[in-house]
Amino acid sequence: MIKKFKTIAAIVAVGALMASCSLTLPVNATSNPVGSRVGTAKATGYLGILFFDADASIRTAAKNGGITKISTVDLKQGNILNLIVTYETIVTGE
Repeated sequence: MIKKFKTIAAIVAVGALMASCSLTLPVNATSNPVGSRVGTAKATGYLGILFFDADASIRTAAKNGGITKISTVDLKQGNILNLIVTYETIVTGE
C-alpha cells in the first residue's frame, strides 16, 4: 500500500512540475474608448534569458493590429519550468 502511495505521489509531483503557468496583467489604459481592433506582439525565450529576434513591444503590437489610438495594453506572461518563457503584449484601440 505504501509503495502504491509513493508511486502516485511521484506521478503527481512530476505532473505539477511539468505544468505551465500563465498570467495576464493590465499595464496601461488611456482615456480613448476601447476599440474593436486588437494587436499582439510576442517574444519567446529559452532558459529564461535567450531571446532570438523577439519584439513584444507596444509599438509592434499596435502596428500588427493597425491601431493608431491605443486604449488598453495588457501583458501576458507564460512560463514552463523557466525553460520556455513567453511574453505577449496585447493592445486594443482604433
